[in-house]
Amino acid sequence: MKTLNAIALTVALSAGSYLGSVIEWTPQAYASGDLDAHEHEHENEVETDEDEDEHGHDDEEEGRTEIDRDAAKAAGLTFEEVGPAVIQEMITLTGRIMLNRNTTAEVRARFPGVVQSVTANWGDSVLKGQPLAIIESNESLKSYIVRAPTNGVILTRNTNVGNVTGDEPLFTVADLSEVWAEFHVFPRDLGRVTDQLQVRVHTLENTREIEAPITLILPTADPLSQTIIAVVSIPNGEGKWRPGMTVEGAVYVSQKQVPLAVREEAVQRMNDTKVVFVKEGDVYEMRAVKLGKSDGTYVEILEGLKVGEHYVSQGSFIVKADIGKAAAKHEH
Repeated sequence: MKTLNAIALTVALSAGSYLGSVIEWTPQAYASGDLDAHEHEHENEVETDEDEDEHGHDDEEEGRTEIDRDAAKAAGLTFEEVGPAVIQEMITLTGRIMLNRNTTAEVRARFPGVVQSVTANWGDSVLKGQPLAIIESNESLKSYIVRAPTNGVILTRNTNVGNVTGDEPLFTVADLSEVWAEFHVFPRDLGRVTDQLQVRVHTLENTREIEAPITLILPTADPLSQTIIAVVSIPNGEGKWRPGMTVEGAVYVSQKQVPLAVREEAVQRMNDTKVVFVKEGDVYEMRAVKLGKSDGTYVEILEGLKVGEHYVSQGSFIVKADIGKAAAKHEH
């Protein structure tokens, strides 16, 4: 029993000592300022969280970026004022580059006979009057020269030495310095597609483009497609427009004056929204816009911009990338 009492007394004294230490620590900690420091530290943590909310997601900074003048110039950014423009209404036609039928010739022998020599080959450039072949006439047994009827290129050669000539053409010579773009016009569009209308002709890969008027509308319809052929004459001094190439043509059939418009390439897409970047000093602001009619060069602005504001007309994708990069940093 004495042993148990001794143990109980020891435990009680130990507990009292611990309690005393707690009672003694508290006022000392308060008096020494440790408690104030602890509370101040907690307040700092709260303020830091608030600062992170304030600076990590500033609604006023969203959709903006700053690019100084030298950097903008080096990046190739160009600017224009928002203002009125003429929007052309277009019809898109499909066609093909063809030989100019007025400057393409099939060369035949004047008299039946035997081919003695041939001096022109596939792909040769020839001049008007240049000898192409020599033929011995069957009737007179005299030789005569077959000459090129025009300047051009030998596109076909259908004869060789020893052949007997007949009614078939020996050569096809074409002047490729001017070719035709022949477009199929459907009956529903015939009333709007007329001579002298401007057509913007381009290859399917958009590697070549030229604007020229319709010079001829053929009087007959294609029996299979029931379309009418509209012809655009294209200068081809460099030989870049090759017969057989498929092309598209945008025909300007009407025009409309609109009060607000920007260049088509100025419009970008951000999060499924069409936007234009407005410049104010070195600050570039993203503006959501509502678009109207477009002709591929200018697009009508129905909402989002005002007359006289300066916008990025070329290089808008650079501003888009810069704003996108800044947005990604905010998210992380």
